[in-house]
Amino acid sequence: MRRKIPLFILGLILVTVALAGLAHRLPWLNTGGDVQINRRQVRLYHHASGKIEPLPLEEYLVGVVAAEMPASFPMEALKAQAVAARTYTAQRLVPGGIANRTIPGADVSDDHRQGQAWISKQEMKKRWGIQYPHYYLKIKWAVKSTQNKVLTYNNQLANAVYHASCGGGATENSGEVWQVSLPYLKSVPCPYCADPRPVRSVTYPLDKVSARLQVDLKAVPVSAGGKKEIIKVTQTTTTGRPKTLQVGGREMKATALRDLLNLRSTLFTYKIEGNKITFTTRGYGHGVGMCQYGAKGMAEHQKTYQQILAHYYPGTELKELKIEK
Repeated sequence: MRRKIPLFILGLILVTVALAGLAHRLPWLNTGGDVQINRRQVRLYHHASGKIEPLPLEEYLVGVVAAEMPASFPMEALKAQAVAARTYTAQRLVPGGIANRTIPGADVSDDHRQGQAWISKQEMKKRWGIQYPHYYLKIKWAVKSTQNKVLTYNNQLANAVYHASCGGGATENSGEVWQVSLPYLKSVPCPYCADPRPVRSVTYPLDKVSARLQVDLKAVPVSAGGKKEIIKVTQTTTTGRPKTLQVGGREMKATALRDLLNLRSTLFTYKIEGNKITFTTRGYGHGVGMCQYGAKGMAEHQKTYQQILAHYYPGTELKELKIEK
């Protein structure tokens, strides 16, 4: 008589078989603690020239760290930035990794709006002046001393996103900003955010804002309190940032308003004076992952780059990149 296999055991067998097949298709998974990439050349797209330039991975990362974080920051913060940037780039170099569908033939670009910024040595010289030799060697050492180090979660490359300033207090949950909620991109306290000017203001004519948001803000009626509430927060994130808005009767995500008006963050208030509107923001960026000014503050409090990364990407591990043979 044949014995029936219990359903939960059958399920475990099927999951095991599926995972074995996945690991076979994605050879960078479960490689004895290392992560394999298929090459160490990065194909960089230059927006100014429209050309694609091949660069050694570590050389490319020097340009990324120089563009993404002030060279005056402490060494441990720069090291943390180098690991985050390398992890982002490695996602595009692993077999079966993220393909650049916008620019075929390129892995990355020099435009921060398409992932990470990058600058050349010539641009570094313009930016740093007489400090160039010192800053260049400093950033090169940050990349060199973390060579091949990447962040992983459950043996997969982590999505090591970062932003300039959370504004103090705490970072944001990934699920509040994007569609996917990742366990290592959750809100964490950021007590050492060292942003010297977290609060900024920008003023626009109401007509300009109406055009960009495609809403007639001048037609919004005055409330009972004698104030025009042209923007109402209808939902906030778990950290208190605006999430969804009602703008002149139109539902809108706070992230969409930030992009359309080029605001520094979604953590904002506003004030109307005559035909102008002034937005006051706190922080800079989406607020998810590593806060760069927070990393600066942690480094100034004697935290290592490993501690900085563990804080902003909880549950992740540092592993080594290996070239696939």
